[in-house]
Amino acid sequence: MALILLVTEVVEEVKVKEEGLTANVEDELTEKLETLLQRDRSGGDGESLPVTPPNEAAIPADVVAPAKPEEEEEQVAVANPFSLNIKVDSMALILLVTGVFTRMLRLESPRNVVFDEMHYGKYASLYLKNTFFFDSNPPLGKMMIALAGYLAGFDGRFSFDKIGQEYAEGVPLWHLRFLPALCGSLLTPTVYLIMAELGLSPYAGALAGFMVLFDTAVLAQSRFILMESIMMFFGLASLLCVLKFRKVSSSPFTKPWLLWLSLSALLMAAGFCVKYIGIYTSFLCTFLLFQDFWRLLPKKSLSDRQLLADFAVRVSLLTLIPTMLYLGLFSLHFSILTKAGTHDALMTSQFQASLEGGLGSIIRGQPGVIAHGSQVTLRHTHGKTCWMHSHEHVYPVRYADGRGSSHQQQVSCYTFKDVNNWWIIKRPNREDLAVQEPIDRIKHGEVIQIVHGLTHRALNSHDVAAPVSPHSQEVSCYIDYNISMAAQNLWKVDIINRDTAGEVWHTINSQVRLIHVNTTAALKFSGKQFPDWGFVQHEVVTDRNINQADTVWNVEEHRYTKNDKDKSTIEREMMTHELIPEQQTTLSFWDKFLELQLKMLITNQENVQNHNFASDPLEWPFLTRGIAYFIAKDSNSQVHLMGNIVVWYTASTCLVLYTALLVFYLLRRRRLCFDIDESEFVLYCQAGEVLLTGYLTHYLPYFFYDRTLFMHHYLPAYIFKLMLASYFISHLSYLLKKMTSLKVIHLLFTALLLVWAISVVFVFQKFSVLSYAHHPLSANEVRDLRWKDTWDLIIHKK
Repeated sequence: MALILLVTEVVEEVKVKEEGLTANVEDELTEKLETLLQRDRSGGDGESLPVTPPNEAAIPADVVAPAKPEEEEEQVAVANPFSLNIKVDSMALILLVTGVFTRMLRLESPRNVVFDEMHYGKYASLYLKNTFFFDSNPPLGKMMIALAGYLAGFDGRFSFDKIGQEYAEGVPLWHLRFLPALCGSLLTPTVYLIMAELGLSPYAGALAGFMVLFDTAVLAQSRFILMESIMMFFGLASLLCVLKFRKVSSSPFTKPWLLWLSLSALLMAAGFCVKYIGIYTSFLCTFLLFQDFWRLLPKKSLSDRQLLADFAVRVSLLTLIPTMLYLGLFSLHFSILTKAGTHDALMTSQFQASLEGGLGSIIRGQPGVIAHGSQVTLRHTHGKTCWMHSHEHVYPVRYADGRGSSHQQQVSCYTFKDVNNWWIIKRPNREDLAVQEPIDRIKHGEVIQIVHGLTHRALNSHDVAAPVSPHSQEVSCYIDYNISMAAQNLWKVDIINRDTAGEVWHTINSQVRLIHVNTTAALKFSGKQFPDWGFVQHEVVTDRNINQADTVWNVEEHRYTKNDKDKSTIEREMMTHELIPEQQTTLSFWDKFLELQLKMLITNQENVQNHNFASDPLEWPFLTRGIAYFIAKDSNSQVHLMGNIVVWYTASTCLVLYTALLVFYLLRRRRLCFDIDESEFVLYCQAGEVLLTGYLTHYLPYFFYDRTLFMHHYLPAYIFKLMLASYFISHLSYLLKKMTSLKVIHLLFTALLLVWAISVVFVFQKFSVLSYAHHPLSANEVRDLRWKDTWDLIIHKK
């Protein structure tokens, strides 16, 4: 112990001596340096030596001098949390002002329904009347239009029946078109700011804004009650926020970090909530955010815990914010649309019955419990709206492919209300049909027969191939031909939602599968249609794969048989069904939400039809054809979606050249040949990483669409192509400066660019008449605008 204390004292003594020695040495060195400095200043001939050392002379006097009281006050003011420093980008401001001017100019021209205003204007009016409607896209854009109409005093009392319909005086058309026009105006400064955030030349950003500003397709799409300009603005704004976030991503959980990440999630979700195709911008932004995180991984300044927390917060915000916005919009959608309308027939019976007045076309005073003797209509619950149907006609003896049939009575799914949709539910061991007390209720798991109301033949199935779906079994109404084919007409009731609807079979609320007892196959809507012999009605089959949405049915209309004296009495009952209103059913938000999502998905897939102005994705880069949006009745004044051909072909050419040059650079660098500066190459790759990827993300998916497509579907990809083209033009300028110093070459390039810009403005001025439709056109004037044979501009015949 004494030894340890001794060692400790020695160590402390050594430390004290070292500290004293160090202090003495430092004092001595300082004194010598001051002496030498004083000697150097006073020595020499007085001409070759400066008055002060060079390092001191290089420091400005105002830096060396102590701060004055006024300067201290200014520094305190900057630190003031209530101060606000505003930085104005003059080019962004110019683009905004000119964008607003071009989009808002003659906004009420024409004062007629233009193209899809027929749909979106009608949806806005239905919001204002609280009437349910169905659309295959989310509700945000339509809600914004409805809000603008509400604030302008619009009562929704305009029908929006057809394209070209003249607006009534009471319709605030300017206000209804204002929001799409405003979003279209904001596109021009937004693309400029995106280019700036990418670190590209301000001139490239200004050029991108210029091309967006003077493109007539973007102009036309921004001036009417349409969704594309709103969707594109939200998408580009989300991309701008992502680029701003990437600049602060190395400082996680700071206020700017949380702000830009949250705004990115909100805006990309907003674009998706206007139209589903906005999800392609969400894919791009999500890719960039996770790519940015990948680049953070090598940074030693961030610990593993920080990186995990960073990743968790990114995923959480990018999941929660869009989910909350999406669900919140549909919750608001359902809370506003409480009344039944013409579109609710697409929904299930239970959904329709939950709407105010929705029972008028479905159930009126009908009993709720299915029993022996019930007269019912069986509706296909999910997907296509149709009712099980039969009639006197039979299947042909042989089908077109040579297969034979049972020649039994046809059973189909019919898309219209019809007396032949009525069926009678009965017990197999009972022939009386009149419903009497106590009611013989049908429950889950019980076996029944289903008899067609007017032909009195029982629903039947057997091991015979179905007419259009030979892998499934035929369904028919059994006719006894006195041959060896026996009836197989027993069905087991499987109530699939009995946890909520109960064990007893109920009208509307119970969703059932009807299982054929002999073959254990389920009654199914196949989705296919009969040929002419079946009146092009939808096929009904049985399928051993039971667990499918198309095997679910529900009772929609229901009456108890009152008199079963004879068949004609029952027929008269069915022919005179008149139902009286009773009460609404209640559905939870999740029930409505999930059903509507399924309907939106299916209806969108079924939207395959021919259209005179439909186009193919391969045609879009070449501006092969536009779309006729409107033409006046008494003149050739018209709205036609047609791009600025100079801008269009410039962008397509630059896209090809950019890609080719990118491949060239990559191959050369592989050979260790560095043709351009590293900083310029980084910018070149970054432009491709964001802009080329954005273009391909918004363009390539349409090659896999099985639906009608129009040129306006190309506009989101087109915006990215314009930004890429503007950067490529600035890169050409860089290459010229690098390759030659001849002023003549640079002046020639500038002159060509000026001529190109003048031609863009000239074409815009010439073709803007197809966007504004502000004055009538003669036949010759329309022909003068037909620069390509494929442009289908409309001319009235005299």
